[in-house]
Amino acid sequence: MAACCLPLTAAQRASPFDMGDDRAYQHWRVWKLTNQPASTDDLVVNLGDPRALTAAEHDALLARITVASVAIYRSPVVAEDRQLPQLLGAQLGLRELDANWLADEDGVSSIAVWRGAPPAGEGAGRGGFIPYTNRPIRWHTDGYYHPGERRIRGMILHCVRPARSGGDNALLDHELAYIALRDAAPAHVLALMQPDAMTIPARADGAGIARPAQSGPVFSVDAADGSLHMRYTARTRSIEWKPDAPTRAAVNCLEALLAGDSPWLRRVRLQPGMGLVGHNLLHDRSGFDDDPDRPRLLYRARYLDRVALPGAPRWS
Repeated sequence: MAACCLPLTAAQRASPFDMGDDRAYQHWRVWKLTNQPASTDDLVVNLGDPRALTAAEHDALLARITVASVAIYRSPVVAEDRQLPQLLGAQLGLRELDANWLADEDGVSSIAVWRGAPPAGEGAGRGGFIPYTNRPIRWHTDGYYHPGERRIRGMILHCVRPARSGGDNALLDHELAYIALRDAAPAHVLALMQPDAMTIPARADGAGIARPAQSGPVFSVDAADGSLHMRYTARTRSIEWKPDAPTRAAVNCLEALLAGDSPWLRRVRLQPGMGLVGHNLLHDRSGFDDDPDRPRLLYRARYLDRVALPGAPRWS
């Protein structure tokens, strides 16, 4: 194959996430905003069986993830099938599960209110972590406390049983958050790209340091494929922001966006057989009231790889 025909690497392509390439950014920005779904309903794809997608269902999911970083699926499959997230993910190129210590043996997490006693030496157990309670979860991206080599890039959240009331999710495409901040002031994005912009302090348990302190940027660009990654939590405890004026201004701008009524914010209450699949975008969860006889249960699969999308266009 002639050298001129070799595919461009991420480093060779014009990038909308290069702060020095405003032309590429403006082209991508127009494409991104022009193709935004008009409503949350436009993100929904009806699936016969998420474990065995048809070609049309596969393409419909990818189309939504391409423009919005997430698709919402609805299916008649309501059984407690723990294999469903992995079978769905594999069809979309998601294979590297994040086998975190709170996940079940298969690497998929059962998100439910934890009522068991913690194992010896593990402090509060799952019940010490907000996802395993009925309390609200503030805006975040998954795995914000992970080191760079274990970035969570893809996710699936599948509903088996909803709560009696509450438990809604709000969603915001992290690429739209990037646009909002860059449009407000490019300095905001530069501040949040600093390698020490956000630090998660070390976590200790009965055996000592369970997780060391982890510093890193909020926004980063994948060197392999040029995609944008976001690492963020709206928590005010167990987080340290870089103590400089540009970082504080950028965080304030992002907090205002997340607290506002932007049409880019999507809200959904998953019902049995429904789920979210896509990139690791910003999301939250409202508090909820459980039914003791049928407690809320969702399966969560987090991946180190992204949904495999068609080749990126040129933005130059």
